[in-house]
Amino acid sequence: MTSGQVIQLSAREAKLKRLVRKHLRELGFTRDSDGRLLPPSLDKDSYRRFHAAQRQEKIESSSKWISKVGTDLLKHFASGSEVVPEDISPELELVYGSTWQSDLFRLAALNWRVPVSDGYGRRIRFLVWDKSNNKLMGIIALGDAVFSQKARDEHIGWDHHQRADALVNLVDAYVLGSVPPYNMLLGGKLIASMLRSRELVDEFNEKYRYSVGLISGKEKSAKLIAVTTSSALGRSSVYNRLSLAGRKILEPIGYTSGWGHFHFSGQVFDELRSYLESIDDSYASGFEFGSGANWKIRVIRRALERLGMETRLTKHGFNREVFFCPVAKNAIPYLLGKNKRAIYSDLPTIKEVGISAKERWIIPRSKWDNRFQAWQLSDFVTSIGSQDFECKFVKLKKNALGS
Repeated sequence: MTSGQVIQLSAREAKLKRLVRKHLRELGFTRDSDGRLLPPSLDKDSYRRFHAAQRQEKIESSSKWISKVGTDLLKHFASGSEVVPEDISPELELVYGSTWQSDLFRLAALNWRVPVSDGYGRRIRFLVWDKSNNKLMGIIALGDAVFSQKARDEHIGWDHHQRADALVNLVDAYVLGSVPPYNMLLGGKLIASMLRSRELVDEFNEKYRYSVGLISGKEKSAKLIAVTTSSALGRSSVYNRLSLAGRKILEPIGYTSGWGHFHFSGQVFDELRSYLESIDDSYASGFEFGSGANWKIRVIRRALERLGMETRLTKHGFNREVFFCPVAKNAIPYLLGKNKRAIYSDLPTIKEVGISAKERWIIPRSKWDNRFQAWQLSDFVTSIGSQDFECKFVKLKKNALGS
């Protein structure tokens, strides 16, 4: 390497270090006496604000796609006047790739304030419909859980070998919730309660009964035994100690440790990865599921290390509440290898879940809070945050009125 190249690289490193520090300051992070990052606050608005840039980048990268398919898919979303709480009747539909249902799932997920990840390894997605009006109620996506998660592992009580053998039977609900206006009627509780339903378990078990573990490489007969999920905005009022008809659905088991990559925006991450590529570091393109911690975190840590910065900058301090759903009645004994047969004797049908959820949450909420009735499709379009989508929607609406 010539001296000119050394100077150029040093200048790039200095510029990148300034970029990282400036980015964290603009987000409102400070340092404590030990040099650890401190977020400005830990309320839900802060969580949303810190994810706003990441979400906006995702919207912008999807702008052309949204403009192309969005208006055609709007007919599947309900306005408030189309929802009759007493008539709500949920139905589950498995989503296949490269279909309009797959596009609908993607558009609905863009409504989430916190950007939806793509999940890991095995992924199975569902649409939840309201049969009373044929409108979309919510979405569910299950994917492979990370190998190590402290709160979950301590709750189950398994050792390394038990976890390696049984992890194929546990998945993470990386998307779980209702879309407007159903979310205003506590529809998120109904959607979450569907994790323990016969239809969802049957769909999963049918798809993955012959499954190869990505970490072990061994063929396993996978069953849906348990599901974990975590709150997007700190402590969750929707999931916390969720039960229905005397059945436990979700229980809080702890919090994440506050490490992650969301506070490094797409642009900053891209710069860090590009830097690793420029110095031929294998971490820049070394993603392989099962090879360790989340790849993006590894890239960021590696880049910070090569820049002479502290790797603990990846600890943002935003802790997410972790929840455990025992799908099988004997979930923990099964995951520990003490039971060889999964017991699903108390699983309700989707219809039974819907009836119970309406009586407990939806109808009572509708009687004292009727704000859902004012929800319009234009509100959904605005909530996505794509200007092209809004302009196209307004244009189509004017043309329809003109005709």
